[in-house]
Amino acid sequence: MQKILIISFILISFFSLFSTASKTFNIDQTKLDSIEKKYGVIAKNRVEEWDSMIETSKNETILNKLKNVNDFFNQITYRSDLVTWGTKDYWATPFEFMGKGSGDCEDYAIAKYFSLIKLGVPDDKLRITYVSYRKTNTSYEEAHMVLTYYHKVGVEPVVLDNINKTLQIASKRHDLKPVYSFNASGLWQAKTKGEARVGNNELRSWKDLMSRF
Repeated sequence: MQKILIISFILISFFSLFSTASKTFNIDQTKLDSIEKKYGVIAKNRVEEWDSMIETSKNETILNKLKNVNDFFNQITYRSDLVTWGTKDYWATPFEFMGKGSGDCEDYAIAKYFSLIKLGVPDDKLRITYVSYRKTNTSYEEAHMVLTYYHKVGVEPVVLDNINKTLQIASKRHDLKPVYSFNASGLWQAKTKGEARVGNNELRSWKDLMSRF
């Protein structure tokens, strides 16, 4: 009898642990199942790790929120849209990005943006910023995207990037030259002295992205 009770206790403990491990906080099970069906178990596990990161970051300071989100997505492999999606330019949703397990610069910036929104960071403090990136000691420049966080209006933003993976104040990133930036509500153009709002976000790629949420 005692042996049966011990076995029963072990089984109950095992299934209890399994249930706890499978619990999600910021994504429903139906969505998680659809990700597994479309992209596989590894993708499902990645999304569960994202879910856990979001949950544990909710009561963190803003700096830790930025760092946790930046570090999480920077683990994902960089690949061009042509390799990942078979097309020259594709802006993936965060779940598509995590599902595929690869993407290019705008996918990192977009995923970080929406994850920080999920953590309660106001939209007006975040911008997805299109920049010209110059490699050190070269004249080579290429188009690139980063996420920027503005603690207050008019102050230097913090840059969240997948090339230089550490959080940096914008003035420390001599390799980046801003061109324009945007969020869900607006579009800004970089100027010689600061920046200027030029209207609402009417970018076609953004509208296509939002249609897939």
